[in-house]
Amino acid sequence: MRKDVRILLVGEPKVGKTSLIMSLVSEEFPQVVPYRAEEITIPADVTPERVPTHIVDYSEAEQTDEQLSSEISKANVICIVYAVNNKKSIEKVTSHWIPLINDNTDKDSRVPVILVGNKSDLVEHSSMETILPVMNQYTEIETCVECSAKNLKNISELFYYAQKAVLHPTGPLYCPEEKQMKLACIKALTRIFKVSDLDNDGILNDNELNFFQRTCFNAPLASQALEDVKNVVRKNVIDGVCDNGLTLKGFLFLHILFIQRGRHETTWTVLRRFGYDDDLELHQDYLFPLTLKVPPDCTTELNHNAYLFLQSVFDKHDKDRDCALSPEELKDLFDVFPYMPWGPDVNNTVCTNDQDWITYQGFLSQWTLTTYLDVQRCLEYLGYLGYSIISEQESQAAAITVTRDKKIDLQKKQTQRSVFRCNIFGDSGSGKSGFLQAFLGRNLTRQNIVSEEHMSYYAISTAYVYGQEKYLLLHEVFPDFDVLSDTDLACDIVCLVYDASNPHSFEYCARVFKQYFMDTKTPCMMIAAKSDLQETKQLYALTPLEFCRKHKMPPPQAFTCNTADAPCKDIYTKLTTMAMHPHVTQADLKSSTFWLRVSVGATVFAVLGFAMYRVLLKQR
Repeated sequence: MRKDVRILLVGEPKVGKTSLIMSLVSEEFPQVVPYRAEEITIPADVTPERVPTHIVDYSEAEQTDEQLSSEISKANVICIVYAVNNKKSIEKVTSHWIPLINDNTDKDSRVPVILVGNKSDLVEHSSMETILPVMNQYTEIETCVECSAKNLKNISELFYYAQKAVLHPTGPLYCPEEKQMKLACIKALTRIFKVSDLDNDGILNDNELNFFQRTCFNAPLASQALEDVKNVVRKNVIDGVCDNGLTLKGFLFLHILFIQRGRHETTWTVLRRFGYDDDLELHQDYLFPLTLKVPPDCTTELNHNAYLFLQSVFDKHDKDRDCALSPEELKDLFDVFPYMPWGPDVNNTVCTNDQDWITYQGFLSQWTLTTYLDVQRCLEYLGYLGYSIISEQESQAAAITVTRDKKIDLQKKQTQRSVFRCNIFGDSGSGKSGFLQAFLGRNLTRQNIVSEEHMSYYAISTAYVYGQEKYLLLHEVFPDFDVLSDTDLACDIVCLVYDASNPHSFEYCARVFKQYFMDTKTPCMMIAAKSDLQETKQLYALTPLEFCRKHKMPPPQAFTCNTADAPCKDIYTKLTTMAMHPHVTQADLKSSTFWLRVSVGATVFAVLGFAMYRVLLKQR
């Protein structure tokens, strides 16, 4: 909502513009009236809408046409004052003042106009019969009010209507000629309905209506009031109420009713609570809260409450309860977004089922990836889903944990982070892409059916280390040795992949390690990919094993994704463990008992995790 309101009073001389302002301020009719009142500011705490209001007078005797044009362009609302006993001042409303205002304002964003019939104490008849056709002709006219500066009649109401025309304008919501809600308003209210429909059954039940009422107006509806609302909808709209709940059709009808009865503030309160600005666009401050600061060497993760929210979002759209989102279910989920945020590459970034639908685990993984790589984008997405409203938080920033500096983790030899980044280096054709896809459980046969244009340079899934579920984010770095960026080098662990069947493949890994990682504390692991093929001697001064020994790295890990079933995931558990514990000595990394403890813990907790999810699924 606007931070202040600027009201300009214009009209013919002697119609009582200045008297209206002075009567408002002093609460009595002034005996001596100057040509023009000084600009006054009414503090926020004494206005109905709690917004500072500036009231500006105009005098033809004291001001030039240029000054008038300037004031018109600065005004948020303009009151055209006429005298109800002066026919000429009424005629000037349409012959002079409205054209002048329109000439000095943008056609696409007309300033709202209030028609003010002053001096009603001097006549016994109303001017409304004359004014109503004018109101119907000009859509920028919000309302008309008759008043008397002398009797103080409707003075406060006049300025309240003016303030209301700015803060709760009709224009963006409703088209008076067609007597229909505007498309942008329908779109915004439809999103609000879908966000508020917590079980996604297309109906707002009593619990959902009460939550909506508390969210927007800080008070629940009494049972009888709820029934009264539904009865009004039943009488006026077919299918407005279904299974004793409010449908979208009924929800939109209620807001049309509010607008037609002059209660625009009700609809605007709802729209603003759900993040909309005066143009019915989601406000930038709503989508991108400024409270989140991410220092260098820190990362961003979703916290527990955010995962609970995302689980509920997944749950309400997984209508067939198969723990995966079909294309139709995913489209329904993102219907509250202005665009489709996930492309086909996401299906090759996270785990999917046999039909290539994103699974429950894959859904959470993609959100984890977005949070890590682009936290502002994550905040935007959570805003579309209504996170701060449904979770009753101040903003989406409450969903994010900023991890502590990685240097502190190294000093303390422990970390509280849940997401670890592994950058994958290797020459072209070494098997990097296969290594990424194998992490998602895809063997070579399944990888071969993936379209090249939909391939992803990221893969993310979970790994269990000592019974703790962690996310491992794999990133395939483009194999151009001379243009590696800081982002390519910033990670928790480096994975150097070479093709064991290609004698020239290892040299690239050795060069990358020696130039970029040899003198850092970032742990590195060598992967001998395509181990199902005949191993070939590498054309390098040292064998891969000798190279690893010399640089105190674990021995090369044989790997293949050319398997009948899903490839073995032990290697990913090792990578996650090394990323979590960069201080672990090479002796420990070579110890079989060390890796046995890790792998057994991973197996046990993977089984337990699956069993727990089945229990949760039954409860759902």
